[in-house]
Amino acid sequence: MIQIIPAIDIIGGKCVRLTRGDYSRKKEYGDPLEIARQFEDHGIQRLHLVDLDGARELRLVNLRILEKIASQTRLVIDAGGGLRSHEDVRLVFESGARMVTGGSIAVKDRSMFLSWLKEYGPERIFLGADFRSGKIAVSGWHETTALDLADFISAYRSEGVSTVICTDIDKDGMLEGPSLDTYMELKGADPGLRLVASGGISKMEDIELLDKSGIDGVIVGKAIYEGKIGLPDLETYILNNS
Repeated sequence: MIQIIPAIDIIGGKCVRLTRGDYSRKKEYGDPLEIARQFEDHGIQRLHLVDLDGARELRLVNLRILEKIASQTRLVIDAGGGLRSHEDVRLVFESGARMVTGGSIAVKDRSMFLSWLKEYGPERIFLGADFRSGKIAVSGWHETTALDLADFISAYRSEGVSTVICTDIDKDGMLEGPSLDTYMELKGADPGLRLVASGGISKMEDIELLDKSGIDGVIVGKAIYEGKIGLPDLETYILNNS
């Protein structure tokens, strides 16, 4: 069964959603801890927590919110945004994250990312592969590189990465459906890859289609916050497929 992973993105201490990664197109949805508690109350076990301030400022900004959610819920959290050093990763783990996701760092400082992978292992270090038109984007999605998505993932797979969170920026926040063809191509080329799809989820049928297509996980954000997917619906799906 596909793992359903709600997302909480943080700017200024608030849960927000952006549209196509555009910080000027921001909508606030309230207190991150209260939202996390609602997820837990409906049978959710995982959480994707992104420090968008950190991603933009290249430093950890919202660490206290991670601490609060980790200490006051049982959610298993993967955290990302602003991680640049061994000290950053240590702090995030000490604050309660079980896994971290490295995206920009994997592009800009390959040796640093690989050292995290070596120290903590592939079960705790995830690769973030955010892309636009097939090319990797970094720094809070403000910078598109010349790196090909499939090549980028393949290179890190050869270094031992097992889980990749793959986000189509052009789909993110648009509620127009996920990039299924891209995800199926990646899985087809590498069936052993643990692939978590992100961006564009708009309804339960999107999750069901990804599940039937063999995608391992799905990150859901705006569809929950805008009422397109109800938490009771997610709870029912999890119960019926567990």
